[in-house]
Amino acid sequence: MAASDLTSDLDLSTEELVQLLDLALAVKRTPARYAQTLAGRYLSLLFEKPSLRTRLTFELAIKQLGGDAVLSIGPIGDREPLKDVARNLDRWTDAIAARTFSQHTIAELARWSSVPVINALSDLYHPCQALADVLTLKERFGNLRGIKLTFIGDGNNVAHSLLLTATRLGAHVAVATPAGYEPKPGIVEQAATLAAQAGSSVTITRDAMEAARGADAVYTDVWASMGQESEASERRMSFKPFQVNAALMARAAPQGIFMHCLPAKREEEVTDEVIESPASVVFDQAENRLHSQKALLLMLLA
Repeated sequence: MAASDLTSDLDLSTEELVQLLDLALAVKRTPARYAQTLAGRYLSLLFEKPSLRTRLTFELAIKQLGGDAVLSIGPIGDREPLKDVARNLDRWTDAIAARTFSQHTIAELARWSSVPVINALSDLYHPCQALADVLTLKERFGNLRGIKLTFIGDGNNVAHSLLLTATRLGAHVAVATPAGYEPKPGIVEQAATLAAQAGSSVTITRDAMEAARGADAVYTDVWASMGQESEASERRMSFKPFQVNAALMARAAPQGIFMHCLPAKREEEVTDEVIESPASVVFDQAENRLHSQKALLLMLLA
């Protein structure tokens, strides 16, 4: 990688993104070939938020590549300045993966660390999730060029990362949200520019049914993320018409799949019928967190 960090999706060039996906597929097919590639390398995991998939897949990724991980749970930069945290960790370990409330925390860690910093989730981006998602799409469709990916719900960090990642691979990305919950305009503008270069497109709408029409993949996420609990009741009212259910999935293409980054609140943003249907690939996405993060670690550290 030309960049030394993955603080946001665009730290990976389009060429590097394609290479990472090819490497992830190779690692998934022949894990034994890479089993000692990162022997003696150590990863710091900093988690301000609870985690199942992110924590375990990063731990397993580095360990299955021959290295190991150390974990710290709790606020980052409360007991001592972020710049001091970064300059301690870079003396002890070879990379830092941080799951934080604020993108500012990621940026400050990267500013002061001499080893790679990976955004394992922030309020603005979720690049590691997007890598697993496009890997899942690549496995299912062979190529993202020309497919339609529809994201329905909150224009959040996952929506941002999908806009910046899938468009570069040629996917048409539609995002349907209630009024006031659209993706950030600056990120939509970036994605539209990238889409124009790749021959794809970006659509932002308030019509979930129209957004789902002809979609090869329909994606949703929880309506209220961690840190938004006080807004949950209001959000539930706003997002109710944006539930992914059988009627909405019927608008998708015949081969259309259902995607979710998990955890899901069943019968809120998605019905149990849809998430348990043959169209659902949510556990393929979860598995691919492991393989895409292995490829990322190899590109940053090997």
